Amino acid sequence: MAVDDVDGTLDAMGPRLRAAREHHSATLAGVSCATGISASTLSRIETGRRKPTLEVLLQLSKEYGVSLDELAGTAPAPAAEPRATVPLSFGDDKAVLPLTRYVGGLHAHKHVLPAALEDPPARPRQVSHDGYEWLCVLYGRLWLALGDQDLVLTAGDVAEFDTRTPHGVVNGGSGGPVEYLIMFGPQGERLRLRTPSAVGRGNRQPNRAQAGREAQP
Repeated sequence: MAVDDVDGTLDAMGPRLRAAREHHSATLAGVSCATGISASTLSRIETGRRKPTLEVLLQLSKEYGVSLDELAGTAPAPAAEPRATVPLSFGDDKAVLPLTRYVGGLHAHKHVLPAALEDPPARPRQVSHDGYEWLCVLYGRLWLALGDQDLVLTAGDVAEFDTRTPHGVVNGGSGGPVEYLIMFGPQGERLRLRTPSAVGRGNRQPNRAQAGREAQP
């Protein structure tokens, strides 16, 4: 830092010290008693007629409960609060809430489908594309048409599949909305499942169940 910058920073501390003292409703006499710095010295520092020493700044920083960066005006600006994520709406009244910001690799969304208007609903329209998808139902009944299979998933059920297989979903019930999470890997990335070590657990082997029941739309 150049000499002119140092002098400018020290000169600007006077008003900041006065503001910090007034913020605490403290008088020059009161601060003098608490720190041992004479009231006249404090007054000259606040009015810019005297530059504060490091020892004085440390005492006043502690007395006022502010950092040296704040007194010098070099404290970083407070981080902006993150913006609330706005759900995306689609023509079929489906709402999608992005849960990840990045574009490449695995990303997650929460989907909400309103109650089905038809009872029973029409079979989902299917699409296919590159990638791999993991789906978990949070609430309600979700009808997943996967190739020539029809699965009805309820809360806690999970399905995973290659999205090159034709697939589509609709709300499988008329009693309320269905909510589900999707993890999607556009390049075919899959979730990495990790299970505790089997050491010390005898011959027990982890079981992996594929969720899903045959739908009867």
